[in-house]
Amino acid sequence: MGWFLTSNAPLQTMNNWIYRGNWNPWRRKPRYPASGSAILFLAALVYQEVKFNTLGVKIDTTANQLVYTKPYIHTMSVKMSSKLNWLVTHTSPGAIVVQHWLTENGVSYSLAQKYAQTGWLKKLCSGVYYRPDAKGELKPNWVDAIQAVDMQLHVPIHLAGLSSLTHQGLSHYLQLNREQVWIGVDNRQSLPKWFREFPYQDWFYCGNHKLVTIPEKDLKTITVKGKELTVSCPELAAYEVVDAIGKQISFEHVAELFQGLVNLSPTKVQTILERSHSIQTNRVFLFLSHHYGHQWAKRLDESGIKLGSGKRQVVKNGRYNERYRITVPDILSIKNVEHENG
Repeated sequence: MGWFLTSNAPLQTMNNWIYRGNWNPWRRKPRYPASGSAILFLAALVYQEVKFNTLGVKIDTTANQLVYTKPYIHTMSVKMSSKLNWLVTHTSPGAIVVQHWLTENGVSYSLAQKYAQTGWLKKLCSGVYYRPDAKGELKPNWVDAIQAVDMQLHVPIHLAGLSSLTHQGLSHYLQLNREQVWIGVDNRQSLPKWFREFPYQDWFYCGNHKLVTIPEKDLKTITVKGKELTVSCPELAAYEVVDAIGKQISFEHVAELFQGLVNLSPTKVQTILERSHSIQTNRVFLFLSHHYGHQWAKRLDESGIKLGSGKRQVVKNGRYNERYRITVPDILSIKNVEHENG
């Protein structure tokens, strides 16, 4: 199809056909009476084929698939329309679509370019598109970006820390500015440039390298803004916010979050802390767990958790906690902490 539109072959074929005497307006019965009409008709169809809005193809919003409104469409554009039908079925308006994923599913670069030219896709940057809505007003958001990296590029990534707690209803903290999104990745350099430089988005990368592994049981799937995302479970999210104290979040804010974490699984908390090799994070996590007298905290076995030796200054001008040898804000009373092992 692209060869037919971009080369001069059709025109040359027609000229040669006329020049050789195959067509004569004065001849009652031309040698090939239907050839000229066939070529012109074919040219018209091919031209229309890349103009889907005039070709007779529309989206059935109830079935989320393409339907043909002209009888010849199904035979003239089987490959192009079948791939377009697949695209419409497997994406939603606003979804980011990367060329790597398209290629894996049989949509070549040239075909993707045609979809972009005809308005079925819009180009975000080199090799990255997004599917517009009917009005062309919907733009991709951070949920679409994370979903594309996870499901199309297969890079391990999850919604983490404060963002995970917030979208699971475990944080009522209101961000006054644009939402900063916490994400957990093994290595931020494994993320594509378009993601790291996503327009108008502020990412915070959690340091999950302090955990030996993150098994599937520490992750879950929830719906965020109408789309499914992989997020850290509440226990892992709690660990991630504690680890971010002094870097992205205050000790006082984390303490407020811990006050509402009454239903954490002691088994999950135990396995997470046992895999952690961050002495300070482990100590602060245990301090906050006991500070609010959570029942699950009383079931933790600290003998298998790395607590190290020596003192740790978590906050400046804080009060020293003897049990966990850390400095904590003065506002946090430890009158209930002395119950230590429950």
